[in-house]
Amino acid sequence: MLQGADASVAYFSGRIGGDFHGFSRVSPMRFLFGLLDVAGKRENNQPVREAAQAMFRTAGGELFGSEEVNEAEAMTELARRLNLEIMRVAGGVCSCPAFAGCYNEELGTLCYVNAGHTPGLLRDDSDTTELPATGLPLGLFSLAPTDARIVGLGPKSSLALVSRGVVEAECGGQEFGLAGVKHVISRGDGSARGLSRRILTQVQDFMCRPPKHNDVTALALTRA
Repeated sequence: MLQGADASVAYFSGRIGGDFHGFSRVSPMRFLFGLLDVAGKRENNQPVREAAQAMFRTAGGELFGSEEVNEAEAMTELARRLNLEIMRVAGGVCSCPAFAGCYNEELGTLCYVNAGHTPGLLRDDSDTTELPATGLPLGLFSLAPTDARIVGLGPKSSLALVSRGVVEAECGGQEFGLAGVKHVISRGDGSARGLSRRILTQVQDFMCRPPKHNDVTALALTRA
């Protein structure tokens, strides 16, 4: 349960790629979440996915568990540990775009890193803002830095994260794109569960069939 907010993820069950998500309560007032995409087919990248998921949970609790913590430094360190673990288990280079965020319920702020992932979309009363990449995808370079940034979420704000399979959904030579996601997120207030499901419904309607080209995942965080 979140204080004054809720989070949800939705995805089509026919998963073939490396999408995976994580949610973790790391302190009484901090909620950690992430959406990552390990390169390769699902049957081949399972060890890397499982190792990254385990690192996300254990390092997240360790880094964000204290009452007094520099969230930006903790988020940067989380990205560093994930990067090294992905490369260790893969035995070398393994691209993994990733978006990880820590929502502070007391302050209504989001500290995040975007390691070469599809931009997050943050909607408030007046506009929808992109949260672009703050570093390269994880798993490429052992010393690649990933910056952390902090943004505020006002009342009734919504955050949407989508996998590459959402923006690359295609019909008649046209892509659904971030524009399609922006259209969905701009259509009014609602729960995180409703927002994540509406994105997937719009992707399927756009393609006129259930998507099978890639993993299709939508993660949402909304403030009441």
